[in-house]
Amino acid sequence: MSGVCREVVTLQLGHYSSFVGTHWWNLQDASLTYDPKSAPAEIQSDVVFREGQTPGGHVTYTPRLISMDLKGSLRTLRQEGSLYDPGAGGAAAAEGSVALHRQSPAEKNPFLDDLEKLDPVSVGTFNSQLARVQKNYRLEGSVRVWSDFLRIHLHPRTISVIHQYNHDSEAHRLEAFGQGESLLQGALLEELEDKLHFFVEECDYLQGFQVLCDLADGFSGLGSKVTELLQDSYGGRGVLTWGVSPVRDLYHLLNCCLGTVRMAAHSSLFCPLTLRGGLGRRPGPPPHFPLLSCDPSLWYHSSGVLALALDALTVPYRLRNGAVPMWQVADSLAVSGRKVVAAYGAVPFPMMTGGSLPDALSACADALPWKPLSAVPEAGDGRCYGQWSTLRGYEGQKLTPQTPLHSLPSGEDVLASYLSSFYPSAPALQLVSSPSRLAPPFPQIFRPSLDARGFLPGPAVSSVPVMTSLQSGPALHPWLSELQRAASAFDVRRVAPSFLSQGPEMADYQEALEELRLLARCYRDDGVTRSSSEEEEDD
Repeated sequence: MSGVCREVVTLQLGHYSSFVGTHWWNLQDASLTYDPKSAPAEIQSDVVFREGQTPGGHVTYTPRLISMDLKGSLRTLRQEGSLYDPGAGGAAAAEGSVALHRQSPAEKNPFLDDLEKLDPVSVGTFNSQLARVQKNYRLEGSVRVWSDFLRIHLHPRTISVIHQYNHDSEAHRLEAFGQGESLLQGALLEELEDKLHFFVEECDYLQGFQVLCDLADGFSGLGSKVTELLQDSYGGRGVLTWGVSPVRDLYHLLNCCLGTVRMAAHSSLFCPLTLRGGLGRRPGPPPHFPLLSCDPSLWYHSSGVLALALDALTVPYRLRNGAVPMWQVADSLAVSGRKVVAAYGAVPFPMMTGGSLPDALSACADALPWKPLSAVPEAGDGRCYGQWSTLRGYEGQKLTPQTPLHSLPSGEDVLASYLSSFYPSAPALQLVSSPSRLAPPFPQIFRPSLDARGFLPGPAVSSVPVMTSLQSGPALHPWLSELQRAASAFDVRRVAPSFLSQGPEMADYQEALEELRLLARCYRDDGVTRSSSEEEEDD
């Protein structure tokens, strides 16, 4: 893992964020190559991983990650680590060594039982052993927290536990925006700053931060303060924030409203990610992915789908060759202050075994293959202020002269020609031949028609092609407007008085609603016919 590298520090704020993040890190770990004789991978792992060393001199790689969660959220995962001898491990940990946190009296599921039996002395050896454990785990009934399916080493400085609130209890829950907003002070602020300094100071060229933050609960308030801190302390660095949301309802609308406004203001780019049919009080059905068989209400499943999409969405700034820095990705999309973007994904992208990329795209000539990942339906008229499209996993596909698409000289030309039939303005695009690698214990959410490489047809899946798109366009106007209208119509003083008990003040809440209304107007396209209610809201 050498060469020029623009490092990224990742922050995971909240339990669902850590669900998505755990799947995402497992995907990255499954693609790591430790054989020095192998060709360099297309994705440069050093961007998000850091190198460390055990006291015995074994090289290890851990995420450059800060994860914040509530008391009771770890179960079998020890915050301080258990790989090192307590008498000597403290000094080693302070020098940047790596710990595998796996020690607790809590009951372990079959995957964690197998993981504990492996020799974790060196990451390279450990992963080669883990690769041989090719069980099709069925953990749907045993995954309670994100560490129940974590397969990687974490650095001792990664985890922060917020002890004021409980993860799984009826009392002392972090439910409201104001609760989270008031957390970042005192010891927790000092701890976060210390962790940031540790990870940032060892970077040769820090390009920025990717933040995964729960949008539906009180972590939306904490995320607003954390992104503000990053903006103030590391000006000029990219801050790409992904507001993730499971299928749930408690305080959902209010937290999403405030979190969207505040985190968008403090980030280079803000993108909500959810399998909900909408962020309002009466969402539609979840998006339907034809090649998946999953339960969107099950966090273990829905976070896996979002992690696969995020694996492709983050490709542009993680490439070994031709990488596009975070700030450039953000600038190309956040035109004229439009820092909220929508995500779409084909998870997985349908390709036939022995076929070609033009074959696959020609089969989608009437409609784009991707589905909403931000609860934002596409406008359908091709209008877009900016777009990044990514396709990973087309390796082995051929170009043969059959149609105009087949006659094009490269995969980039093929994809650009296809997308231009839907979007007149050419989107930025990125192609990566390698797919998203799957490894135990990724959930078995794929229909049996997919083969081992995620192509059609076949019996088992070990990797999948994924196609995604990040878009800024008029489609966000009705989405943001509806979010603002629904929150404005919600009588927060009568229905949810506890929401205001720890902040924000009512005046601050109303100010945020006005900011959201003005943000929605930034996406208004005067060429679009609007209903009278929409026109009244815009005026």
